[in-house]
Amino acid sequence: MLNDRILVKLEQAEGERRSTGGILIPATAQMGKRLSWATVVATGPNVRTMQQGDKVLFNPEDRYEVEVRGDDYIILRERDIHAVAAERLEESAPGLYL
Repeated sequence: MLNDRILVKLEQAEGERRSTGGILIPATAQMGKRLSWATVVATGPNVRTMQQGDKVLFNPEDRYEVEVRGDDYIILRERDIHAVAAERLEESAPGLYL
């Protein structure tokens, strides 16, 4: 990865999903603008706030998709990330940067 770019993998495949009540929601259902969570796979040398394994919150419309060895990934800029959830933070910290 170069500069401030981040390679992430989506948490779940886009398509059908289930609500918390167990209702199946088809992939064709319209949703408003919604942010998505992904796991950081690799970071560029100029990325300061994220490491491999962190979970990041981003806008799915601001992305570049790439396929590497048959797996789909997304390339983002560090400035396009809205929040970072990391287990490496201290126990007293909330674990989420906003």
